Order: sequence, then C-alpha cells, then structure tokens
Amino acid sequence: MAKEILIKPIISEKAELLSESKNQYSFIVNKNANKLEVRKAIEGLYSVNVTSVNTIIMPAKAKSRNTRSGLIKGKVASFKKAIITLAAGEEIDFFGDI
Repeated sequence: MAKEILIKPIISEKAELLSESKNQYSFIVNKNANKLEVRKAIEGLYSVNVTSVNTIIMPAKAKSRNTRSGLIKGKVASFKKAIITLAAGEEIDFFGDI
C-alpha cells in the first residue's frame, strides 16, 4: 500500500537544505493520494512521527532542445509533491546502506 502512494523521495539541494534546517522531507506521491494516506504511508514505511503534510501539484513544463535534425519539442509531465514535517529529534536516512 505504501509503495503505491510514495513514488520516490526528492533528492536535490533545496530538499537537503529543508531536511537539515526544518526537518522536512520531500516526496513525489501518487496524484490520487490525500494527506492522510501520505501520512500513514510515511509513518508505516519509515517508523517516524509525522507532524504535518503539505501537498503541491506541480504543473507540466514545456521543454525544447536543438539537435542536428532540428528543434525537438516535448513536455515534462505534471506530478504531485508532498512535503513532510517530522517531529523534533526524528529523521529519515535515505543513504543508510551506502
């Protein structure tokens, strides 16, 4: 169930700064999942206490690039992002086994 809701964590510079300073973690989640389902999935999968869940639907973006044969146009699909705030003193270690 949790694997169907949580697609993948977001690992970027901005996400790392949020996790270090405000104890917040970002995930790409299923578009049909609500905040309660995301909270239960995080708590079940990582064994942490979630204090709040904020969700954002990121819009699709148009992209283009030049090649030898001409201009290629396309788009990046839209997705739903969840920002999870954990209780004080708790953390999620994504790179624990490396």
